Amino acid sequence: MVRKIFTLLLVVLLFSCQNNNNKMKIPQKSKIFGLATPIYLNQDKTIIHLSDFFLDVTKVDSIKVDSNLLTNLASDKKSLTIKTKNNSLPQLSCLNIWSDGFRYDILVKKTRKINYKIQFDANGKKYSKVQIAGDINGWNPKATNLTNNNDIWQTELSLNPGKYSYQIVLDGKWMLDPNNKDSVDNNQGGFNSVMKVGNFNPELCPELYTENYTDKEINIACNNKVDKFYVFWQNFKLSDRFVRNDSNTISITIPEQAENYKRSFIRVWAYNQHGASNDILIPLDNGNVISNTKELTRSDKQALVMYFLMVDRFNNGDKNNDHLLKDPDVLPKVNYFGGDIAGVLQKVKQGYFSDLGVNTIWISPIAQNPLGAYGENSDPHTKFSGYHGYWPISSSKVDYRFGTSDELKNFINIAHKDNFNVLLDYVSNHVHKNHPLYKQHPDWATSLYLPDGTKNLEKWDEYRLTTWFDTFLPTLDFSKPEVVDLMTDSAVYWIKTFDFDGFRHDATKHIPEVFWRTLTKKLKLQIPASKTIYQIGETYGNRDLIGSYVNSGELDAQFDFNVYDDAVAVFAKDDQSFVRLKNSILQSFLYYGDHNLMGYITGNQDRGRFISYASGDLLFNEDAKKAGWNRDIEVTNTVGYKKLTSLTAFIMTIPGVPVIYYGDEIGMPGANDPDNRRMMRFDNLKPEEAKVKEITTKLIHLRRNNLSLIYGDTKILKTSDKTFVYSRTYFNKIAVIVFNKDNIEKNISFNIPEQFENTNLKSNFNSDFSLEKNKINIKLQANSFEVLTN
Repeated sequence: MVRKIFTLLLVVLLFSCQNNNNKMKIPQKSKIFGLATPIYLNQDKTIIHLSDFFLDVTKVDSIKVDSNLLTNLASDKKSLTIKTKNNSLPQLSCLNIWSDGFRYDILVKKTRKINYKIQFDANGKKYSKVQIAGDINGWNPKATNLTNNNDIWQTELSLNPGKYSYQIVLDGKWMLDPNNKDSVDNNQGGFNSVMKVGNFNPELCPELYTENYTDKEINIACNNKVDKFYVFWQNFKLSDRFVRNDSNTISITIPEQAENYKRSFIRVWAYNQHGASNDILIPLDNGNVISNTKELTRSDKQALVMYFLMVDRFNNGDKNNDHLLKDPDVLPKVNYFGGDIAGVLQKVKQGYFSDLGVNTIWISPIAQNPLGAYGENSDPHTKFSGYHGYWPISSSKVDYRFGTSDELKNFINIAHKDNFNVLLDYVSNHVHKNHPLYKQHPDWATSLYLPDGTKNLEKWDEYRLTTWFDTFLPTLDFSKPEVVDLMTDSAVYWIKTFDFDGFRHDATKHIPEVFWRTLTKKLKLQIPASKTIYQIGETYGNRDLIGSYVNSGELDAQFDFNVYDDAVAVFAKDDQSFVRLKNSILQSFLYYGDHNLMGYITGNQDRGRFISYASGDLLFNEDAKKAGWNRDIEVTNTVGYKKLTSLTAFIMTIPGVPVIYYGDEIGMPGANDPDNRRMMRFDNLKPEEAKVKEITTKLIHLRRNNLSLIYGDTKILKTSDKTFVYSRTYFNKIAVIVFNKDNIEKNISFNIPEQFENTNLKSNFNSDFSLEKNKINIKLQANSFEVLTN
């Protein structure tokens, strides 16, 4: 009898152990909000704001890092300082933080930066000052002064391996480096010198890809040698109990607790002596690998497809609120056109956005703007209205020319019912001089005058945190806590009152990081966790600067203008190589990750329309604003339409969030501001415009309906001056994207990944192709593309 009882207890114990084998020790509610972004170490020391990850840092118990690192936790636990002890630090490691007795894990990436010596040979010429301006320092020559050493001017900088555009500044005069023959087109009719820093061979790093999965297990494979894998479920590193390593393949057991989460994620990284791998992102739906796009919702950030419209220039739905400025000094192009919230809602109800396929509508600022005209243009002479919304005289009132608060609430409510997100373009950097905040507290703005008595106007890089955009637009001084508190409260007000789903933040780089940290923390604390908020910023600058605002404590993303600039050059100009675009997108992956949420645009309100450059009707070496005033910009060469659809195909098939600027879906032309802000046209489209809309719609629906284009791993398959081929793969799903920018038809041959040998591919844009084992031969028309899917 005793033996039977003992045997029964043993069976129960064994069953219990097996049943708990897939369970983790985790809290019922995570102390980290969302997925913790990886930490990128600096060369010397790195300060980590623990409040970026933990809403209550007082609950932090202890911290552990790799043995090659030293840490110092601040007494208030708000920050952690990490220093590197030696060169033995691996490419990847883990920061373990215990909070309320539970351990959380954050990936740590070793710095890629190296010390690089910059030299300039004066060749006997005498200069009092030699500086350098470029991607390395935000094009601010004052940031990098060279020292004279026997007519060899030099300095040393800490830079990531890669290529950087720059110019030498000799006694204040900008020029190409006469000692460097390597240069690149700057898209403005000129050139910049190019320096190459270090060596980086991504083809030698581990290359991860999703292989297959079952209900309980995921298999990840890898090309190239791997020293170590790092696998995370949410913010917890999976132990060997969940990860089996067989050479260059790993099997991941999905934690049982994932069943309790509507949406959770598996994330994977690896490294070897050459560097870190790409990252893998696998979405789970109640613990099951997502296998169909129908399981996604508008809350899934990787699945966003955005449409940006200027309210005044989109659609006039209520003529009763039309109030043009009756000022003879304001020319029609810069007066109000009558677009309003009612007009946007009208297009939602008519199915314009759902037919197009987008799921997120970003609207221009709608806070009250001044009633009069400001600013001045000399040729032709005109003042400007605030039709665009970027001159707020209130931070909480809806501009009556766009509608009422009730109309705004109704629009967002109906948009949500139709499964659209709505983002607000929010202006926090500055206010109009008639704003009560400035009238009551003029000391809450930065000084318009610099110490030397000159005006601090449009000094975007030299004085980026204090410069004014114009004399009537005071820049707010966010070194004052009361200003930070007031303006972040205002932003939260728009979310809480009107139920917006996030922000596009204007002039992000001109605002210090304390503002973004304060705002994001308030949103985490005051907005229900069930509501997804997406924040994207606008920063023109190098990737270091842009990326510094993208992390768990600040913004989800910024617009990747570096890739956009390279894409414009490559797709619009016959003499620019696809190699430039390939290098650009790979650089962005290194900075922002392979499954980033960065914004990839067809255009915006601050640039000449792409199609006008591509058709040759707008020249890269002319003043694009002046061109819009002096002549009618139309599309005189229909090749522009083909080049535009290629650009759209590119942004719809790379990782990130694709953004359509209103009018680009039909190839609407235009020079720069204000000509790129014409009234949207919905009817009487030219045949070429209708075709562009048809192709754009198809591309958006391909994006929305293919998991490979949303969560897929990216692999460059072939690159030449005129052709570009890459694939996106998600387990057994593949999309192959092929471009031909030549002016003649081309036959293109390349190999797809071997695991897709003899897969059943189809052409979505009617190109002839053949697949034999894993080799594809495809015929592409001039200036065209193809997307093959299985």
